[in-house]
Amino acid sequence: MSMDILDTEVLVEAEGLVKEYAGGNGRARVVNDVSFTIRRGETLGLVGESGCGKSTVARMLLRLVEPTAGSVRYGGVDVLAASGSEMRAMRRRMQVVFQDPYAALNPKMRVREILAEPFAIHHVAVRPMGEMLREVGLDESALERYPHEFSGGQRQRINIARALALRPEFVVLDEPVSALDVSVGAQVVNLLKELQRVHGLTYLFISHSMPLVRYLCDRVAVMQRGRLVEMGDALAVCESPREAYTRMLIAATPEMPVGAG
Repeated sequence: MSMDILDTEVLVEAEGLVKEYAGGNGRARVVNDVSFTIRRGETLGLVGESGCGKSTVARMLLRLVEPTAGSVRYGGVDVLAASGSEMRAMRRRMQVVFQDPYAALNPKMRVREILAEPFAIHHVAVRPMGEMLREVGLDESALERYPHEFSGGQRQRINIARALALRPEFVVLDEPVSALDVSVGAQVVNLLKELQRVHGLTYLFISHSMPLVRYLCDRVAVMQRGRLVEMGDALAVCESPREAYTRMLIAATPEMPVGAG
């Protein structure tokens, strides 16, 4: 991690997060005592196998899921104690890009309507949509087309444009390239890196790919069965993992052709 990031303020703080669901044999704990911080301008990778609880953690940060226990602070404000109006204002500053670029877009809406939706929800003036599309590598002609007319990579670029519409500070990237083929996914990862540089974004990058985490992230938190089992500088963890589980994740995921533009 760079010294510049070490000197920046903590933007997101999770403390003792727990999430339980009712099950056939009582209550199942899918997240167990998870704590971490994310500094402004940093990318924290949250990595682990499917079902380990990482997406549930992300949804608790955004208060899309209420924790069973624990606390979340955003910019020093208690997210879980925020009123409806306070939460609405906070959500202008935090956004999410979901895993499935197909399911995340309303098939009955043109791209123009999709991009306009966040502005209508928050009652703010719409930014120039051509500019929003060019920022993610798409042409303004896309505005009058429907989601089914685009490839998976193009759809994810539209999702990214919508997530950045209100100029948020913090973006949760929930496995944003896992549904894309390798070369297209690499292009999207490079786009995310460039957008962070331009806009000073803070990311939580959820993945099962250690090579992607090594490339994109400053730090990494490794989850196994609802718990954090290893955390540290992304490069250091990838090169010298302490835990056998982390070594298994590294061995299980092939390199991606990122970094070439």
